[in-house]
Amino acid sequence: MSKLRVGLLGVGMMGRHHARVIREVEGVELVAIADPGGDPHGVGGDLGVLPDIESLIGAGIDMAVVAVPTRFHEDAALKLAAAGVHTLVEKPIAHTLEAGQRMVDAFASAGLVGAVGHVERFNPALQEMRRRLEAGELGEVYQIATRRQGPFPARIADVGVAKDLASHDIDLTSWVAQSEYTTVFAQTAYKSGREHEDMITISGRLASGIVVNNIVNWLSPMKERLTVVTGERGAFVADTSTGDLTFYANGTIPLEWESVSSFRGVSEGDITRYSFAKREPLRVEHEAFRDAVLGKPSDVVTMEQGQRTLAVVEAGVASSREGQSVSL
Repeated sequence: MSKLRVGLLGVGMMGRHHARVIREVEGVELVAIADPGGDPHGVGGDLGVLPDIESLIGAGIDMAVVAVPTRFHEDAALKLAAAGVHTLVEKPIAHTLEAGQRMVDAFASAGLVGAVGHVERFNPALQEMRRRLEAGELGEVYQIATRRQGPFPARIADVGVAKDLASHDIDLTSWVAQSEYTTVFAQTAYKSGREHEDMITISGRLASGIVVNNIVNWLSPMKERLTVVTGERGAFVADTSTGDLTFYANGTIPLEWESVSSFRGVSEGDITRYSFAKREPLRVEHEAFRDAVLGKPSDVVTMEQGQRTLAVVEAGVASSREGQSVSL
């Protein structure tokens, strides 16, 4: 069976990783790269670098990955859809909801796979957590809280922290819970002198009744990537920066040491850090995209899901501006 021909638009900080992974995935072949800005990281190799999306399409590709700044997603995606090319765009899906919906509609009407690169969903810690939740190991889920903070990345200039980082947490929260956001209340801050927000806190509720909280910023010297899911039997803690998953069981043994009891609580349970295979999330994402194109079962993040995530992000920004909760 011949390999699927893949084209890559954009070889910047994220695009260079896409180039490496595409070359490693079975069943696909990177045949063309395009970037109007050239090849700053030298990933083109024998392929060289084409100047624009039209040249990329002209190379005769089956699939494409779009890893250019968000404001350029719509133009590239619509041209790829018109050319009959299955496409994965980096998150967020687009710079506006209107642009995102045009992308969703274009790929749906063409019968093509349209996907969004919410790569955190493919993190091994979250994948393992999702499997254990599905198996009922936590019982009923009460709350999901995420913390994603660290220093400002100079490479991000066209969007704020809500679209760039909070979109990760919104997508993974809905996916882990298998439930959509129904209400959000958010607050933002602008501390670095940029036009876009660099801090956002989102509180909300999912359709299932689960309470959620997402704390995101570009202002912390401490890099943190945590997802905590609390339920009737304890709590799962996923550290997506290391791929570790830990379970804190509800306590059943009373503590008799008074000073420890007052510090830790009235009882404590077992703490388990699981061992499991830890594959690179980006590679798993590309395998899911490949399988979707081949018509196989796949967990690829669809453009419809990416659009829903963008809607929650926009609702959060609107909530912070208006000072009241927003229903979705």
